[in-house]
Amino acid sequence: MSILPGTLRGSLLALALGAAAASCFSERSTVTPPEEDLCTGPARADVVVIRNFSFQPAQLRVSPGTRVTWVNCDTDPHTSTADAGGWDSPLLGSGAVFSRTFDRTGSFAYHCEPHPFMTASVVVE
Repeated sequence: MSILPGTLRGSLLALALGAAAASCFSERSTVTPPEEDLCTGPARADVVVIRNFSFQPAQLRVSPGTRVTWVNCDTDPHTSTADAGGWDSPLLGSGAVFSRTFDRTGSFAYHCEPHPFMTASVVVE
């Protein structure tokens, strides 16, 4: 009995499940590798840095149509999860990023799913 067919089958299953999970995200939300080092580069008005178990800034103010990016600069994994259910990033490992475009005005509170004491908001005005 060969291990290869089972390994191959498991690999294909993992690939299919990963593709299915990725398709669950809105076309307005993405997880992509950063084009620059957002953890050590200069602060940007459209970036939330996750560091020391906090979202920085705790309140980000943007205009409608702004694409906001979260970058995990901690060693522990974190999420960006809307309190009202508007979005839920995957678990972001160290250095991973998640982006979402905010098209309408309002205040959008969010938290980290594994660390619910981590809270912040995006204000679109």
